[in-house]
Amino acid sequence: MALGIGKKPQATTAQIEWFLVWFTAMFFWWIAINTFHLIDTSQNYAFGLVFGLIPLVGGVLGLRNAIRWGGEKSVMGRATGLLSLGLVSWSIGGLIWAYYNFFCAVYVPYPSLADAAYVISWPLWAAGAIQLSRATGARFSLRSLKGKLLLITIPVLVSIVSYYLLITVARGGELDLSSGIVKVFFDLAYPIGDVVILSFALLIYGLSFKYLGGRYRYAILMLVTGFVLNYFADFAFSWTTTTETFYVAGWVDLLFMAAMTALSIGVVGLNPFVREE
Repeated sequence: MALGIGKKPQATTAQIEWFLVWFTAMFFWWIAINTFHLIDTSQNYAFGLVFGLIPLVGGVLGLRNAIRWGGEKSVMGRATGLLSLGLVSWSIGGLIWAYYNFFCAVYVPYPSLADAAYVISWPLWAAGAIQLSRATGARFSLRSLKGKLLLITIPVLVSIVSYYLLITVARGGELDLSSGIVKVFFDLAYPIGDVVILSFALLIYGLSFKYLGGRYRYAILMLVTGFVLNYFADFAFSWTTTTETFYVAGWVDLLFMAAMTALSIGVVGLNPFVREE
């Protein structure tokens, strides 16, 4: 994506590069933790705390973009703002989780107050995706035959995959309430929320790829990538907590970190000063 000349587009490029450097450094830290088996130590809990700051920074930068779009006065402002608030909410959940790790000696606080913050991000992201569909003209594309086919097939396919992973793979074909109603609720709420958001995101990308000459197609692609990664990360989290194999800084957290990095880059890329040359 070519960016226009000027301080603000250049700043956007620098911010994206900074997130990539942050992710790379965290990735090597993750390798070290898992290579030397630094499990149940301050190392992996510190990792969880630091990677949880990625969406906080991304959300704050995204909110600045939302203000540049005109805030609530513009559809893109509302879309960028809601998506960014979802990142901030998710990060708050991560900070609460880290508090349990460091100060309460609870190493897998699930379900807990952290989930209240995590769950809030879902309606924010869904609302942001809806606003983004309005901004990109995806709702008008739904009137075409292609749009109608995508509207039917994408949610159906995502739901089938979700049911298979959630019920068949993770729970052996049945819901076991012995783990507690609250845990089962969140085990179902996360993936169901992911189905809604992922369906919206895929529809938006499939129907609005050429939005404004394609200047935001990479930002939207990063948002879609982030929601796809988060979709699988949530399933992996539900599965590993059910099988009692989850640990902080494990492969599931690597998925979450990749998802939050992609979403952060996506909202940073929704900069009104970006133009394609």
